[in-house]
Amino acid sequence: MNFNHMRVAIRGGGDLASGIAYRLHRAGFPVLILELQHPMLVRRSVSFGSAIAEGSIVVEGVTALQVSSVDEAITIQGKEQIPVLVDPDADSLESYRPSVLIDARMLKTAPAAHLFRAELSIGLGPGFTSPDHCDAVIETNRGHHLGRVIWQGSAEADTSLPEQVMGHESPRVLRAPEEGRVRSLASIGNILEAGDAIARVGDHLITAPFRGVLRGLIADDQYVPAGIKIGDIDPRADRSYAFEISDKSLAIGGGVLEAILSRLMVLHGRSIHETG
Repeated sequence: MNFNHMRVAIRGGGDLASGIAYRLHRAGFPVLILELQHPMLVRRSVSFGSAIAEGSIVVEGVTALQVSSVDEAITIQGKEQIPVLVDPDADSLESYRPSVLIDARMLKTAPAAHLFRAELSIGLGPGFTSPDHCDAVIETNRGHHLGRVIWQGSAEADTSLPEQVMGHESPRVLRAPEEGRVRSLASIGNILEAGDAIARVGDHLITAPFRGVLRGLIADDQYVPAGIKIGDIDPRADRSYAFEISDKSLAIGGGVLEAILSRLMVLHGRSIHETG
């Protein structure tokens, strides 16, 4: 089945958004990612948004490239790659005209209304309620409902607690102890022992709380506010996990794919809403 006529736009290029982009791209949908000028990405090795800083990135065999216009984005899509455009206000939607618009910024608050209305709009996680803010909400909280499509209602409230892995919960997530500039002292994929230096934020040294692999770390020289997530340690200490899309991201991507295929019918080269 050919979905080339069904353009998809994703606001945000972090790891969850990239799991969605990966699944839709593999299924044959042309995807455009809209990002900030300086995205604050933690799992940079598996985030298509990293193309903004690096020019390009390959995640599990899929290439994303930074582009400067919608026309260039469409050309890149024709080469079976994912374009990433700096467009924090989504001004390009009027010219791109996506059939599906996905808000994957994980703002965790109710989004501001946008003038552009796609045939299908999808919101990720807390802050979204269907049908008030979008047509469908995808559950992002780990647990029994992860990746489920919600056509009426809201996602679970934000708990601010990371998933527990091998008995480790909050310490897995590294947060900025103060406002300041990040100075990296380790690299994504490094196996760290407890106490090993990871980064400095301002005058504070951040060290590994236990043995594990550094799965994510915000870009060097990034200026961050106090309390924001800047790193992620996985106690399973498997380096491959730092360079592969997570099970959570793929589950959410599967939910988005379900929402699109169950709500839209492809008929004679155009998409229409299901009836009934």
